[in-house]
Amino acid sequence: MDQPIINIRNKKASFEYAFLDKFVAGLKLAGTEIKSIRQGKANITDAFCVIEKGEVWVRNMQIQEYEKATHYNHLPKQDRKLLLNKHEIRKLENNLKDQGLAIIPLRLFLNDKGLAKMEIALAKGKKIYDKREDIKKRDIHREIMRNNS
Repeated sequence: MDQPIINIRNKKASFEYAFLDKFVAGLKLAGTEIKSIRQGKANITDAFCVIEKGEVWVRNMQIQEYEKATHYNHLPKQDRKLLLNKHEIRKLENNLKDQGLAIIPLRLFLNDKGLAKMEIALAKGKKIYDKREDIKKRDIHREIMRNNS
């Protein structure tokens, strides 16, 4: 049986943040959570990551309840643990000490084995003038593509 292609993106992230470093982490999920993700019923737009006691957690990620589940369903917005190596966690922790840095989820996907993975990035918030510059570049690119068609 072929796995459906699941690629849930945080489109707002590239506009709001400049990415310094990217990591791919596994997710510790319950059975009903992975079933909902396979149906594409997850949202990472408002999600962010925190480090507590040497573990990385993703907060505010919404995974809708699985319809066919019984009373053993999961909570839609509960904290979920990210699975990273110790040296990756240490690297993130050391970089977070800098002012204005955050760990942002970029995309949630299923790998070849059907396991849920999350691409996260160490990011720095963009200033307003950086955002205006991005909008200007996007508009110019769109205009060039329109003229070439």
